[in-house]
Amino acid sequence: MKILSIETSCDETAISILEAKGGAVSPSFRVLGDNVSSQIDMHIPYGGVYPALAKREHIKNLPLVLEKTLKEAAAKAGQAKLEIVRQDLAINPDIDAIAVTYGPGLEPALWTGIVLAKELGEKWGVPIIPVNHMEGHLLSVFGKNKGSFKIPKLKFPLLALLVSGGHTELVLVKKPASPRASLGGWMRYEILGETLDDAVGEAFDKVARMLGLPYPGGPQISKLAEERRKTKKQNSFSLPRPMLYTKDFNFSFSGLKTAVLYKIKDLEKSGRKLTQELITELAHEFENAAIECLTHKTKRAIEKYKIKTLIVGGGVSANQHLKSEIKKITQSKVKLFFPTKELSSDNSLMIGIAGYLQYLKNKKGLPKPESIKADGNLRL
Repeated sequence: MKILSIETSCDETAISILEAKGGAVSPSFRVLGDNVSSQIDMHIPYGGVYPALAKREHIKNLPLVLEKTLKEAAAKAGQAKLEIVRQDLAINPDIDAIAVTYGPGLEPALWTGIVLAKELGEKWGVPIIPVNHMEGHLLSVFGKNKGSFKIPKLKFPLLALLVSGGHTELVLVKKPASPRASLGGWMRYEILGETLDDAVGEAFDKVARMLGLPYPGGPQISKLAEERRKTKKQNSFSLPRPMLYTKDFNFSFSGLKTAVLYKIKDLEKSGRKLTQELITELAHEFENAAIECLTHKTKRAIEKYKIKTLIVGGGVSANQHLKSEIKKITQSKVKLFFPTKELSSDNSLMIGIAGYLQYLKNKKGLPKPESIKADGNLRL
């Protein structure tokens, strides 16, 4: 079947078309079209994503991204009729279902994608599959942004560390209700732990603002931290590792963020200017502390639940220090999956993958289009 997927949870307007085959155990996919329009440059002056602006840009960009993606799919399928899709959306361009992110995320942004999905679903006469954005990030590790790919047969128990601008979660992924079934019965999730305040990606961005670094701040901090790491210099101070030794699997990054703020104030009171060297040192120590919190709890979960497969997904999964430290704690004992750099950020391919698996599981019980609503706080 062919699935058109839409992602508008934050500041990326993304639409993909996937050809999907097989059952839930090991399905295969072929990318027919995939396009993303980023709004990052527009949000830089605000130091973060401004919801009203994001909504406006999604509304403007969705028709353009849709047309481009449909034309890509048409070229691969040899269907000339798709060339006129923008003029006549009533023509179904050989799409069997539409998958759309309905949460979590910024609700004004989410609604733009949902509205388009409902409009196309009604005109084309195809079902709409609401998709959890975080399930998309979990499944993004199996995707590619071009060509074909397949979800391999997975070994359980499976653990997912989901780290993004809005979420930090450790999720135990359980076997399907009917593992031997060729259709349906996709995996179930249990959140073992999550952040009690700021997500790790959010903390990266907030600390970057304190240090005078441009948005998005995460990559800026990581770049400086890597520069400091290469010098092998010892930092002249240390930052706390919040909740590192608590017995649960929860995280907290608000206190770490505040510790950076206090450190900056202490430096200023002592008469020290916030030089580039000090900024680099602060970035390095902050990243060390944040990543240590993530890897320590992940290691404990691996040991407690005898994990055989680990998935790391979300925007922060692109962090090189996180990758390095995760590899140290897994070594060869655990099968490890990271997404490609392109699929670590928000994208519609991951929504298409999750949409297909949800379709296999619930194709006879998909919700009515009018019941699909944006849920900014949706959980797995």
